[in-house]
Amino acid sequence: MNLSARGFIRRLDVFAVIEKLLTAASLALVGITVGGQLGDMIGLHGKAGTAVAWSIAIVFDALWIGALRMSEVAIRQRSRLGMAVLLGLSVVAVGVSSTILLLLGHAKVFAFVPVAAAAFMGLRLFAGNVLADTATAARIAEQSAADRNARALAAADARHLRSEATTDVVTETAGHLAEMERQIARADVLTRAQAEINKARAKAEKRLQKSEKDHGTAALAFATRDLVLTVSRPAVTANGDTPAELDGHTVVTQATPEIEPVTTPPVTDPQETPAQAPVDGAMTLQELADAASVELPLPGARLSDEQLAVVLRWLRYAMEPPRSYRQAQKEFRAAGFTAREERVRHAWGLIEERETAVPAH
Repeated sequence: MNLSARGFIRRLDVFAVIEKLLTAASLALVGITVGGQLGDMIGLHGKAGTAVAWSIAIVFDALWIGALRMSEVAIRQRSRLGMAVLLGLSVVAVGVSSTILLLLGHAKVFAFVPVAAAAFMGLRLFAGNVLADTATAARIAEQSAADRNARALAAADARHLRSEATTDVVTETAGHLAEMERQIARADVLTRAQAEINKARAKAEKRLQKSEKDHGTAALAFATRDLVLTVSRPAVTANGDTPAELDGHTVVTQATPEIEPVTTPPVTDPQETPAQAPVDGAMTLQELADAASVELPLPGARLSDEQLAVVLRWLRYAMEPPRSYRQAQKEFRAAGFTAREERVRHAWGLIEERETAVPAH
């Protein structure tokens, strides 16, 4: 026999080996007895009865062997309540196992194998956890409690981390959903408002076009008239009285607007109107825009006041004689430019004002 075999024999704990063998034999005996007969007892036959019976047998084996194992933890930690519960459950489980083997077992002599296994396990627990001095037993209990607390704290930390991660995800997701709902609501409100504005502008444009068509010529003629407002004032007498106080009578004076006579231009024969022709060497729209230091006005784009004035000057002086407002407006629309009627009329009026302000040479 070599040295390694001798060392193994010295280290071999025969007591522990017998305990494990008795425990395995007890589990096997209870499993075979319950698993082989319980199916017929509850009215199940065949594979279904065997599966149910063996499932119950395995659960019962796990119950009583687990109770014995957990009682060791209670003994180490000096937990009186734990020892009472677990050792009591172990006694009941061992008693039930022995009763089952005694009543249902074919070899009833083996009915007390679970009792023997429990006895060996109890002796080992007693020797390992009770047969020690008070200080050692207290230290063992403290170590066991510290291990249990450490495992409990680790499990609690793991649960907290999982919960915190879940909370963060839920909060972040809720924030994204809230922002999405806000953007949807904002887009809905803005689009509805823009639709109402477009509708109102379209109605106003139609109204202006109709008014321009019906009254534009008369309104333009009225704008060229010079109006003078004269107010007659009461004369003051030498005594400082006004005529309203003379002879006990009240004299009412009022402001009277007077319109200077306007000479209606004679109607000329259309054939006598000079024909218009393009001006040779007239400035292009680009040149006018560069001279005014503005960007080139583009058809269909929104025009600033300066760009609108450039377009109208280009249209007016591109012909000889210069185009009238009606002609320029028609060409303005035909070229694809867009602007409100009042803006076009105002810009045209400024151009004509500058023409009249230029002194004749």
